[in-house]
Amino acid sequence: MELAFIPSPSRGVLNLGPIPLRGYAFCIIIGVFVAVWLGNKRWIARGGRAGTVADIAVWAVPFGLIGGRLYHVITDYQLYFSEGRDWVDAFKIWEGGLGIWGAIALGAVGAWIGARRRGVPMPAYADAVAPGIALAQAIGRWGNWFNQELYGRATDLPWAVEITSSADGRVPGTYHPTFLYESLWCIGVAVLVIWADRRFELGHGRAFALYVAAYCAGRFWIEYMRVDDAHHILGLRLNNWTALFVFLLAVVYIVLSARMRPGREAVVEPGAESVGGDAGDGATRDAGSRGSEDAEGVVENEDTGDAAVQDAEKDVKDGADSAERS
Repeated sequence: MELAFIPSPSRGVLNLGPIPLRGYAFCIIIGVFVAVWLGNKRWIARGGRAGTVADIAVWAVPFGLIGGRLYHVITDYQLYFSEGRDWVDAFKIWEGGLGIWGAIALGAVGAWIGARRRGVPMPAYADAVAPGIALAQAIGRWGNWFNQELYGRATDLPWAVEITSSADGRVPGTYHPTFLYESLWCIGVAVLVIWADRRFELGHGRAFALYVAAYCAGRFWIEYMRVDDAHHILGLRLNNWTALFVFLLAVVYIVLSARMRPGREAVVEPGAESVGGDAGDGATRDAGSRGSEDAEGVVENEDTGDAAVQDAEKDVKDGADSAERS
């Protein structure tokens, strides 16, 4: 008998009158708000304008949701298109099922469109929002807890999650809470990226690449623990291979980018530097005013000196005239 475990909610939806509030969707929404809030603070600190992150997120978030759902449906097509299944369920995103790989890939396309419309460099934007994305994932993973899904192997550890549902082949019992493991890992990834960005001044997309590499490292071992149905290649789950491949790409990018474009971008948003430029212009104007006053002082001194010389010459001349008359 288990002495302690993490209980699962009896249902994943809370009805607020006629409005159903689904736990999975709620976690996704909160995650998006956190990502935009933190991304905005980091963007402003880099010299960008307030509101730019949110404007670009208007493009990135819908693309990301579509991409995440497409990846899930394609890689787990048997859940929607096999015998006895209803293909309409493929559109029921609130019931769970978002692949992070598709969400990041297509979300990046949406962000690229938004960044081009705002005239900002995509790598700099990605660096700013990277920790926020990791925190959004940490929050979003709790949606799996509401849906009693994506848990690991059976265990009697005190932090095991209790699964009570028997739908879709689930077996009630206590299992490794892989949603919790990934949530904690993503928080650690966010902290790592923020620290590394401050310590090494990462730029040109390297902070985002670090987030990708660190997340993939954790996702590899967490994915290995899961027991839900998945496609296997050479004994490994498909997402394990995806994590390994994306991890290598991120590491290669970090190395090559550091060699080809060291440092970070001096300007991340055209026109935003005018905020600091105003102060600089003011200082220039003050220096110019002081310079003008100094110049006027020199001119006045020169005028005074010329007058003194003229007076001395007049005195000498008058003295010479007097001597001649004598």
